[in-house]
Amino acid sequence: MKQKRVWVPGHRGMVGQAICRRLERENCILLSASRDELDLTRQADVEAWVQRERPQAIFLAAAKVGGIHANDSLPASFLYDNLAIELNIVEAARRANVEKLLLLGSSCIYPREAPQPMSEKALLTGPLEPTNQWYAIAKISGIMLCRAYRRQYGCDFISAMPTNVYGPGDNFHPEYSHVPAALLRRFHEAKEGGAVSVSVWGTGRPRREFLYVTDLADACVFLMKNYSAEQHINVGTGQEISVGDFAQTIGSIVGYKGEITFDTSRPDGALRKLLDVTALSALGWTAQTSLRDGLASYYDWFLNNHAELRRG
Repeated sequence: MKQKRVWVPGHRGMVGQAICRRLERENCILLSASRDELDLTRQADVEAWVQRERPQAIFLAAAKVGGIHANDSLPASFLYDNLAIELNIVEAARRANVEKLLLLGSSCIYPREAPQPMSEKALLTGPLEPTNQWYAIAKISGIMLCRAYRRQYGCDFISAMPTNVYGPGDNFHPEYSHVPAALLRRFHEAKEGGAVSVSVWGTGRPRREFLYVTDLADACVFLMKNYSAEQHINVGTGQEISVGDFAQTIGSIVGYKGEITFDTSRPDGALRKLLDVTALSALGWTAQTSLRDGLASYYDWFLNNHAELRRG
């Protein structure tokens, strides 16, 4: 990728920031546009920007994201914004003859009752999890869009599906954050405030897989260099943990000494979500950061940025 002009839409988000940090080692030319400069939901604006800046590679990390509450309460926004972003960038890339594009999706694309671990072939084999179906449908559309552009136009567009991601740059909004950020903030504030207990949504029984964002960024660069096929590819660790044990681990790292309770009136979501990462492992890439090491680095970053995050 040396001296390639590279654009990372979504460069201010957690994943986009990590990809940009990883690309610093590639000696490429990073392009960027802030939200004030470019609205990714506006087709004409995106096409004009891409024609002017002429990126040669695109890491499509831009998306409207959030946890169960955000997905469930903002269905139109999650569907429209994500569809618009994907459609506009993919079409602009085709028109500008971009050499390669990597579209990032999510493990929520797979059916709620998909066999575990979930292989790439599980896509569209059953009903989706209702609490995040709007985001999932948008991301499934992105996958199919990349496939269609490969078939019809010969574009080297690929897609990767990461599992639950956490790390520096995460969103710690009290209502719209994902599980790792929501729990980290809750345990920290409970420790600081001397709370006797912390409540975790759901039963704690669902099992999840968590990937440190630095590892995801490395996988994205690896795939950009080494993968070219219609089939989307899973990116994860291949390891899972119950939400209850995950909460215990975060509490331990934060140093919280109180009780952990479970609010069973809140939805659990899918009972199990583990990716089959056989295809990516066969290409020669595996995640390098253990869950405990990743969470420790995550909390260090949170502490160093806490003053700013409290305003979020």
